Amino acid sequence: MNGYEDRPVSIGNWILTFILLAIPVVNLIMLIIWAVSSSTHPSKRTYAQATFVLFAIVFCLALALALLLPLLGYHHPAASPAV
Repeated sequence: MNGYEDRPVSIGNWILTFILLAIPVVNLIMLIIWAVSSSTHPSKRTYAQATFVLFAIVFCLALALALLLPLLGYHHPAASPAV
């Protein structure tokens, strides 16, 4: 018990959290830190874990689409050479 359970995360802390999550690369680093750190508030840790899992799912789906669509015969017009 580290005393976090009885008090909520402040609004200012959530605003800072969302600002940090809006910065590319920093967001991934902070999500990992918050997700595994025992000193992070439990609700913030759970939020970081859920966000990181969703990010991983979306990344895997995007990667699968990027690899499968060309194999299925779809070619984006912008990727075609100009005539």
